Amino acid sequence: MSKTFRSMMLAGAAALTLSPLAAQAEMSEAERADFREEVRAYLMEHPEVILEAVQSLESKQADQKAQADVDLVADNAAEIFNDDHSWVGGNPDGDITLVEFMDYRCGYCRKAFQEVEDLVKGDGNIRFVLKEFPILGEESVTASRLAIATQLEAGDDAYKDLHDALMAYQGGFDETAMTRILSGLDLDPQPILARMDSDEVTSVIAKNHALAQQLQINGTPTFILPETMLRGYVPLAGMQQLVAEARDK
Repeated sequence: MSKTFRSMMLAGAAALTLSPLAAQAEMSEAERADFREEVRAYLMEHPEVILEAVQSLESKQADQKAQADVDLVADNAAEIFNDDHSWVGGNPDGDITLVEFMDYRCGYCRKAFQEVEDLVKGDGNIRFVLKEFPILGEESVTASRLAIATQLEAGDDAYKDLHDALMAYQGGFDETAMTRILSGLDLDPQPILARMDSDEVTSVIAKNHALAQQLQINGTPTFILPETMLRGYVPLAGMQQLVAEARDK
């Protein structure tokens, strides 16, 4: 760094401690022009400084976003972890709760499905909560309505059986197809299908969408742990690490 550049930097730093009008008066127009030229020359000679500044900014923004998510989770903890309608599995008395916002037509939800199953079963001490969050079109909504109606009509075990089946299902959702899916799980289709458009089912979906809006969630899967929100697919090893870190907090 040249002597001139160093002196200009010191003058600039001093000026920044003054009011805007005083700062403008601190340096003459010629000094400001020299300062700009020195800065430009330095950056052309050391372009890595720009990269360092960008990386520093991105890191700061990421930290701010992570903290904002922590605050959102804390502010909405009751609805996230202990609502009155979501399916709860894993270990109901586990020492930590993992929540997933999911959509049956989401490719990354399907990709994460078996890994999340392995995580919950392999750990043995995770309370796992599923939130129906259909955002990928009418078939997503229909699939969620079918799942929620099954839970209301036939119970939690039936819901989980259907959930698992729907995560692998590739077809459509007309009445014939849904009847076949339910019958294949030894469930009586008629009362479940009759309940799909009920106010109870509509209310569950509406509550989950309202909560997602509060949490600024607009994609699936989204996973939530105490003090952590994971927006997107995370491989099994990463999820295991995040669970371990959440336990240490």
